[in-house]
Amino acid sequence: MRVLDCTLRDGGYCNEWHFGENNIKKIIEGLTESGVNIIECGFLTNKIPHNSDITKFNHIEELTKFIPKNHEGKIYCCMINYGEYNLADIRECDNSSIDAIRVAFHRKDMIAALDFCRGVKEKGYKCFVQAMVSLNYSDEEFLELIRRVNAINPYAFYIVDSFGTMKRKELIRLFYTVEHSLNDNIAIGWHSHNNMQLSYSNAQALADIHTKRDVIIDSSIHGMGRGAGNLNTELFLDYLNENFSTNYYLKPILIIIDEIINNFYERNHWGYSLPNYLSARHNVHPNYARYFSEKQTMTFENMDEIFEMMDENRRVAFNEKYAEELYIRYMSRGEIFLEHESDLKEALKMKKVLLIAPGKSVADEKQKIINFVESPNVCSISINYDYPFAETDFIFISNIRRYRGIDESKRSKCIATSNISSTRVYLRTDYKKLLGNEKNTYDNAGIMAIRFLRSFGVKEVYLAGFDGYSHDIDENYINDDMTLVIRRAVADARNEAMKKALLSLSESIKIIFVTSTRYAPKTRGGGDNSSHLQ
Repeated sequence: MRVLDCTLRDGGYCNEWHFGENNIKKIIEGLTESGVNIIECGFLTNKIPHNSDITKFNHIEELTKFIPKNHEGKIYCCMINYGEYNLADIRECDNSSIDAIRVAFHRKDMIAALDFCRGVKEKGYKCFVQAMVSLNYSDEEFLELIRRVNAINPYAFYIVDSFGTMKRKELIRLFYTVEHSLNDNIAIGWHSHNNMQLSYSNAQALADIHTKRDVIIDSSIHGMGRGAGNLNTELFLDYLNENFSTNYYLKPILIIIDEIINNFYERNHWGYSLPNYLSARHNVHPNYARYFSEKQTMTFENMDEIFEMMDENRRVAFNEKYAEELYIRYMSRGEIFLEHESDLKEALKMKKVLLIAPGKSVADEKQKIINFVESPNVCSISINYDYPFAETDFIFISNIRRYRGIDESKRSKCIATSNISSTRVYLRTDYKKLLGNEKNTYDNAGIMAIRFLRSFGVKEVYLAGFDGYSHDIDENYINDDMTLVIRRAVADARNEAMKKALLSLSESIKIIFVTSTRYAPKTRGGGDNSSHLQ
């Protein structure tokens, strides 16, 4: 039983592989000191230029400065995603850098990828064959894969639980299929993800199997990895020490967690989550879970239903365009209800229209909002919530999750988009017609509300609570229960997109900001301390 730590490779999905040059050295040194048998140092790729602070490398010699000259029985390796690196760019192994190369590939690329593996072995490297999403192979296809692997006779062949879906009985069945069919001198490896919280128990199940064959189990420090993450190196080393009399040294791992990994965890959490569980339940790529959850517009039941809509052959590889098509198709369902359309036009006619979004400024500057709402000839509309400090005329709502939080007594004044299935609303308008073309804002509720008002002939709109996204998530919303975790990169992208969308809309409808905002330069307008786009 040997342990392969993949922190610098799989963990890179959590920080764009930007560990920093000094941290890369410290992590490799700490893993070496701890006694971990195989240390994966990152990716080999031709796709991006090399940066010494990231663990994506263009050439094997770039790794030399990180790897000890005396390997002392350790194996140092990198991974290649088939199709992202040229075989001709791999130099002959001279024992001055990495010892091994792991080749990951999808079922559709099996034959060509195995030819690539043969080339890696011929260059003198230990070759690890990583057939991703092993459960997607039929029994016949999996046996054919093993037959072809035997012909190459690589160092290791892996069972790969790419989406964290594998139950214990499935793992054991696959292990014995490989055990009985694979050449005796080839090690069996196992790589897992923790979507269903099974990585640790499955690793224990494999450790308990009696076999004369070498078995390699992948893990990462603190479970650092895409989505739900991986098996925790520190947990599994401790388990092996306690139950199999191994002598792994845990202190260097704990220091790495304390000094390095925790910083990445605080910026971008990984680990078990309901979206990651749902992606595993439906056997789909975990990036779909992340994509849909970052929309922050759906319930988990909605996400579950979207996964059910997916084509079987589109689940293995993430495709953002396909994800977006699914999302729009799902959200565009539902009937339109316009019985009160003429009444609403009359309510908006010759009025100052105030939209109140849930930014924190509407609490900090609430007196300004209250005075505005109570002024004559004003029609006030809160967005995706019921404004608590003044009674608004309407609530515009496009977020299924937020609609559930609206008190039933207030739902009769909701102007809802057609993805809201309730029949108790005042009016239900076509969701799809209010969508824009701007990435990151096309279905933003505030932007949709402005488009809706424009379609009703409104020429001027006042905005409150359109604050923009802060990196401090506690500064984003009026209520703590509305706070959602949002990555800094996503917040910045949304702010830029919102600026562009509002500027574009201001060409056809006058936009005046009543409260503090990141979306417009501060200028005087109408003597009311407002700022506006025009």
